Amino acid sequence: MPNVQQIHPMSELKQRLEQILEVIPPRSKVYYIDYPVHSNCGDLLIMKGTEAFFKDNQIQVIQRFSVYDFDERMDIPRDHILVLHGGGNFGDLYVMHQNLREKIVENYPHHRIVLLPQTVYYQSEEALRQTVSIFNKHKDLHLYLRDEKSFQLISDHFPNCKARLMPDMAHQLWPIPFKGSPSKERLNFLRMDIEAGDEQAAVASQMQDNTLDWHTLYNRYERKLVQWAGGGLRRMKGSKLLQLGWRLYSDYLVNKAIRRFAKYETIYTSRLHGHILSCLMAKPNVLIDNSYGKNSGYYHLWTHKVNTANLAETISGSISVKPNYREKQTITV
Repeated sequence: MPNVQQIHPMSELKQRLEQILEVIPPRSKVYYIDYPVHSNCGDLLIMKGTEAFFKDNQIQVIQRFSVYDFDERMDIPRDHILVLHGGGNFGDLYVMHQNLREKIVENYPHHRIVLLPQTVYYQSEEALRQTVSIFNKHKDLHLYLRDEKSFQLISDHFPNCKARLMPDMAHQLWPIPFKGSPSKERLNFLRMDIEAGDEQAAVASQMQDNTLDWHTLYNRYERKLVQWAGGGLRRMKGSKLLQLGWRLYSDYLVNKAIRRFAKYETIYTSRLHGHILSCLMAKPNVLIDNSYGKNSGYYHLWTHKVNTANLAETISGSISVKPNYREKQTITV
């Protein structure tokens, strides 16, 4: 029998993104809205994947807008599709982005609106009801969800929206090459914000000197430039020159993250995009859950077949790793 070469799981995830072409056909004209202007490289990876998806499929981006410079009253041709940046800010944890999302859906009832793959989380039933009341009035609204819990919530509460499961847009970047060999054993890349879960404490408490997050990956001058870019977009809304400058600078920020990850044999991370970046680089990694199960939900649905990816849980102060294609191991920290 002929030897049939098995497709890599990361290639499968990249190919799955092609299903988005059902609602954003090749050569469409789009407005790309809510692209990130901050130092969270996870969102920057999503943006780079999104831009690569547009380029690979001859999708014409007429204009780009961040949360700082979009005017929800602007006149947009009816045949142009409004494409909103994906990520993990759908819900009531990140109010600025959710407010923009709801204003766009409310103010453009006759346009096709596509929300690229998102994780959905609400703390407040009232906030959920507000979104439901706005979204369910729209007749051509398409939502892509990164995990089953988000998909179920949208399916239950948003009957007029077209909901589909889809991996993160950063998978369009597969594979990410890098130079050199690792010179260090392990990087703890742990989130230090409202989504930090109890499970990462066993790692962080023992390895503080070797722990990073997106905001500590960059120095104060690099973060200052990010703040300057955001302020400039507020003052000069829609400036093509500033937008171009940000796209070039964000390339630098992403490349710095790739160079840092390349130095380590293994990445332990509670950042979903620490995990995804490691997978894109084919680098061994251990994913630790966040506060509400976003990371484990993503792993179980999409990346569990990637043989460099492992899911962690804490048992008696140790990290127990559930590996792929190798014997289970327990790593004490």
